[in-house]
Amino acid sequence: MTGENTFSPSDQAFSANSNLHITIQEGSQNSEQLLENENNDLENDCEQLFEIEGNEPESERDDTSDQLFDIQSNDHENDGGDINEHLFEIEGNDHESSRDDRTIIDYQNGGSQEKAYPPPVVGLEFDSYDDAYNYYNCYAKELGFAIRVKSSWTKRNSKEKRGAVLCCNCEGFKTIKEANSRKKETRTGCLAMIRLRLVESNRWRVDEVKLEHNHLFDPERAQNSKSHKRMDSGAKRKMEPTVDVEVRTIKLYRTPVVDAVGYGSSNSNEGETNNHVDRSKRLKLKNGDARAIYKYFCRVQLTDPNFFYVIDLNDEGYLRNVFWIDSRSRAAYNYFGDVVSFETTCLSNNYEIPLVAFVGVNHHGQTILLGCGLLGDETLETYIWLFRAWLTCMSGRPPQTIITNQCKAMQSALAEVFPRAHHRLSSSHVMQSILENMGAIQEYEAFQMILSRTVCDSIKVDEFELAWEHMIQRFGIRDHEFIQTLYDDRERWVPVYSKDTVFAVMPNFQKAESTNPFFDGYVHQQTSLEEFLDVYDVVLEKKRQEEAHNDFESRELTPMLRTRCYYELQLSKFYTKDVFLKFQHEVVMMTSCFSITQVHTNGPLVTYMIKEREGEEIMRDNNRNFEVMYDKAGAEVRCMCSCFNLNGYLCRHALCILNYNGVEEIPFQYILSRWRKDFKRLYVPDLGSNNVDITNPVQWFDHLYRRAMQVVQEGMISQDHYMVTWQAFKESLNKVRLVADKHV
Repeated sequence: MTGENTFSPSDQAFSANSNLHITIQEGSQNSEQLLENENNDLENDCEQLFEIEGNEPESERDDTSDQLFDIQSNDHENDGGDINEHLFEIEGNDHESSRDDRTIIDYQNGGSQEKAYPPPVVGLEFDSYDDAYNYYNCYAKELGFAIRVKSSWTKRNSKEKRGAVLCCNCEGFKTIKEANSRKKETRTGCLAMIRLRLVESNRWRVDEVKLEHNHLFDPERAQNSKSHKRMDSGAKRKMEPTVDVEVRTIKLYRTPVVDAVGYGSSNSNEGETNNHVDRSKRLKLKNGDARAIYKYFCRVQLTDPNFFYVIDLNDEGYLRNVFWIDSRSRAAYNYFGDVVSFETTCLSNNYEIPLVAFVGVNHHGQTILLGCGLLGDETLETYIWLFRAWLTCMSGRPPQTIITNQCKAMQSALAEVFPRAHHRLSSSHVMQSILENMGAIQEYEAFQMILSRTVCDSIKVDEFELAWEHMIQRFGIRDHEFIQTLYDDRERWVPVYSKDTVFAVMPNFQKAESTNPFFDGYVHQQTSLEEFLDVYDVVLEKKRQEEAHNDFESRELTPMLRTRCYYELQLSKFYTKDVFLKFQHEVVMMTSCFSITQVHTNGPLVTYMIKEREGEEIMRDNNRNFEVMYDKAGAEVRCMCSCFNLNGYLCRHALCILNYNGVEEIPFQYILSRWRKDFKRLYVPDLGSNNVDITNPVQWFDHLYRRAMQVVQEGMISQDHYMVTWQAFKESLNKVRLVADKHV
């Protein structure tokens, strides 16, 4: 099997413990002790999940504290005394004969087994249908069940096969006609299956997988089944389907225990030895970093069941990349996922920690975290892995616009993972790079001023083109290779080319002003990974307290009005405080607009030209003309400055035209819910549909947990909400217990 190896533990890996029962009576003095004891038990469970070792004496495990996530199988020669910190290093027997074997941990029996065929996952690809069938047949034989073709379909007017469903031989039940047969009943209604589909690359891909069986395995009976009897010597070879990068990241494990580990060879590539592992493909870790990651992930999953992380291993089993996101950030993306900025400051500037962050903007215009990662390199392969991991935990919903820094590998990865999203470069980052490259130019300050005016003040494409031509001619930089490269890519970073792109005010994009990184002030060049993880929760809590404070002020305080315009009064009741202040400035600046002229009419669509003075006096040279289109039928207005697309609220020019046409209130399509203070936001991730497999206890847990958390969020709105919620919980619990009593 090719591609990365990913260890993706369960979302619920440390949240659900069937043996955990915490009972705390009101007024109990031992309440805190009870919780502390239970948390210690859970932390011990976490250590067992992350340190899975085969047949080693108990005394030998004391020296492995820094070899976290080190999964071994029956390695008796290792006494644990001299162990380097190999994060997630997967080791097998050191015998040459086992070089190609892969170790699968058997969590139920506490041991390890040699398995040649890993379980199927969504995304596996095969060169042909026969290869796919043979792989699933070999996998089934190894486990002890048989398979058959449940259904298949072909292309219309052709015999070319396009898809098929391979199922367990125990699928379904006998028909009425077959029920009278004396043949022994072998069908149990088993749901285990894989669905195959022929994709554009002319390869067969696994689209759906169900691994759970409702019966015991019978290797002897399976051995005599038709599917296994058909296996010829050619089909018995080890099938190793190609695994797309996405496969390793799209499987979100949702069971109460770790489902599986990524399959990793214990040996290096052919022709190499373990002493010559390519360290460039590994995350650079220092002593103690592994312990810090382990402690943080384990601790967070105790308190945040929907915390998600995914880990990428290289072919030698070494940690290469890590991605994680908490449940609140996952939920916030549902409201603020229209525009996302991808920050790589630490990675690009060679900080001690190769940190990257997905950042959005909330209803106050405040930056919020939407996921973090640690990357081993800046290759195309790594960025594809990261973006797909992030997209997976966002339920496969990409942002409308994503803003990044300049990086060819990153751009290629974005085009592959987010093909329908608008990709824009950070204007401030591009302009800063221009100024750094032009540091030796004569009249540097004049160049800086003209560059800013050319990029930020142009309201038409032609206007920018003329200003750019004048700039490169004046400063003699027409043949400058770096400048020419940026000019060729101008549509990604010059605001005038992005006026039809929704930016929902990613701060200061239009003005090309730099914004501080999300962890600014907390992460520096020499900040270690341990130090970062220590302050990580502090930063998030500070940001959330700031949001809660802004929510309170927006809800309880009435802003002071500065004009008599009803538009100002209207939106003071809807917008959050910070957004309203920006809109209020547009209302105030309506006084700078004058001389409205109707220049074109096409039915209900009217085009106006409005003048705006930029200085104190109305002079010809200080005035700028803005074209505004107004549709009387639909009460739609659009200004050439595209303030609504770039900022999410109407500009002074559009407001003047609405007022000119006697529109008393701003139409509601221009009052975005993302800016409203009265919009109810529940920070509970939407992790799937309401379709629940009633035979799957894992899905029971997921569904009930999501719904319960929504009730909890509603119950925190006020004291009255809390009392009603608490009463409802008690009544529901009593009803559930009555059902349980009936089955006793």
